[in-house]
Amino acid sequence: MSSSPHFIGAVEIGTSKVTVLIGEYTGRELAIIGRGECQSRGVIKGAVVDYKAASECTHSALESAEREAGERIDTVFLAQTGGHLEGFYNEAAVNVKAADNMISSDDIRTVCDLARAKELPQNRMVVHHIRRPFRVDGRLVPTSPEHLVGQRLEVGYWTVHGQEQRLADTIHVIRGFNLEVGELVLSSLASGHMVTTPEERHHGVLAIDIGAGTTDFVLYRDGVPHTTGVVPVGGTHLTNDLSIGLRLKEGDAEKIKLRCGRANVQCRDKSEKVWLDGNYSIGDRQFSRHAIEQITTARTWEILEVVRKKLGGAFTPESCNAGVVLTGGTAKLPGIAEAAAKVFNTPVHLGEAPAWVAENLRDPGYNTALGLLYYGVQVHSERLGAPRRRGGFLQSFTRLFANS
Repeated sequence: MSSSPHFIGAVEIGTSKVTVLIGEYTGRELAIIGRGECQSRGVIKGAVVDYKAASECTHSALESAEREAGERIDTVFLAQTGGHLEGFYNEAAVNVKAADNMISSDDIRTVCDLARAKELPQNRMVVHHIRRPFRVDGRLVPTSPEHLVGQRLEVGYWTVHGQEQRLADTIHVIRGFNLEVGELVLSSLASGHMVTTPEERHHGVLAIDIGAGTTDFVLYRDGVPHTTGVVPVGGTHLTNDLSIGLRLKEGDAEKIKLRCGRANVQCRDKSEKVWLDGNYSIGDRQFSRHAIEQITTARTWEILEVVRKKLGGAFTPESCNAGVVLTGGTAKLPGIAEAAAKVFNTPVHLGEAPAWVAENLRDPGYNTALGLLYYGVQVHSERLGAPRRRGGFLQSFTRLFANS
């Protein structure tokens, strides 16, 4: 592999902010050399609703990252979230062709093509085909089954798809700067791999990324993503609830949330007050701490319970031995791990980025962008070698993080 540097861009156009990271990859290691951020505009629940506003803040973040890196990028890996993203499972099976029942690459190709062949509804587009482990005569095979002996080969895919127009809207923002989108990457897969270990993924773990406008989740089993989903509710909804319940402006409600919000009601003294500094037109105001905690607790529990409901039978405490990992900006809300432990009836902890991540990027809000960078490294590595099939995210991304 060439040792000349390759520059990789990662872009997350979120509801609250746009994050851009630039990495320099030499073939042996990745150095993060540029970071840019801008308060997001024109984006609601992860969807671009105002192209001009979204473009302006994305451009600002891109410029900042390129200025810090001292390099220009031409391709980025783009995070995808939003309630329009859905998933389904489809499986297929074939009889092994060879007389000696040795599985060939043709058998593998055939069963994979059949499992991915389910048609999508009109105006939907595939984002990822995520392969689950093969089975040979009903036996789980975590790696390639080629050259194994058996009569029946089975495989299934979890397919993530989204509305073509919604996906095109985010791509259009990037192409407006003469940049190409290397690939679209589901936000939960990017952040999930940053906060879970190979051992946790093997034993079963649920990673929940609670952002500003959406909550993304991925359930891992047998070392690979099993189920993904998006709930179009996040931290901004806690702010909105406070704004309505306390009759506050959005900015003041956000301050109250950050200062006093909790995911469980800790204050038992209903007379305890919280002061909010006023201005020339409105004087200082006071609010019940108990009421604030009730408002933020109710919405947080609702988010967690909706995730549990969307997972359905895919999640059981017994199949998720490594528990639940929380990440995203809203995961910093005090008491949220305890609340999630009650909802999912399993141990919960807050996710941390790997040890190699610099201190200034260790905030949970950067995990998706960091995951995008590492996905970009893998794509670049494979393109220097063997051709890569579209939709092969699972195999390649899992290999990339196998020893992380």
